[in-house]
Amino acid sequence: MAQRHTIILMQPTPNRATRTFMDYESVPAAMDGICGMFEKRLKEANPNLRNITYDISDLYKYIEALTDMSALVFDPSIRAYAPFDRSWIKQQAFQRLKRLAKN
Repeated sequence: MAQRHTIILMQPTPNRATRTFMDYESVPAAMDGICGMFEKRLKEANPNLRNITYDISDLYKYIEALTDMSALVFDPSIRAYAPFDRSWIKQQAFQRLKRLAKN
């Protein structure tokens, strides 16, 4: 599943006008994109800190605080996109960060 085209659908606030999507070439790239959005938010909230650290529970809180977030991952066996919910995204983000921490 790692190298499958992935679309992240999100709505940061209850205002429907904030709905957006981002597409990535793979699930790991999508998880990197989500972590990057979170890190950007942390930097905006803490402009005077040079180094910002966080743990997985902080990322989970960020994801849960969004009005909506889901993923569509291309499944070549059915030639269509399969939907995944927020909890799947959190699991994938955890696995991605765990792999990055090992390197």
